[in-house]
Amino acid sequence: MGDETARIIQEMVDRETRGWDSQDPEPFLDMIHPDMAWPWPPDADAHDPITWVFVLGRFDRERWRASWQELFDTYNLVHNRRRTLKIEVSREQDAAFAVVDIDTLWRHKTTRQESHWKGRVCKIYTKLPSGEWKFYYQTGALNFPPRRDA
Repeated sequence: MGDETARIIQEMVDRETRGWDSQDPEPFLDMIHPDMAWPWPPDADAHDPITWVFVLGRFDRERWRASWQELFDTYNLVHNRRRTLKIEVSREQDAAFAVVDIDTLWRHKTTRQESHWKGRVCKIYTKLPSGEWKFYYQTGALNFPPRRDA
């Protein structure tokens, strides 16, 4: 069962990636848990959550869709590289997390200013009583020193 759950979680990571690549938030929006809240660090070295902020607040499908549409209308996607490093599934098979390195670069269509999402994130998923999996929480993209055993 763990392998099947890991496959489901990887597909959710991949679905999100495809949404950014195609600039279509719908498949990604469909998998978000209605209670999700997503704080974001001001930069990739801000490990202390005392400095984190909310950009969008608690999940609101229309507000989040509008925010992402504004991003897509204003910026061109230069590249979107994502690599899953680990998927961990709870013993009870009802929760999981994925550690993903992201490198997503946006360039403003007129000013050419860049917005670079780069670092390691932890995406947390929960299984509903219906059996459906939902994306529940994610850390912002953070820098971490290289592991000595890697």
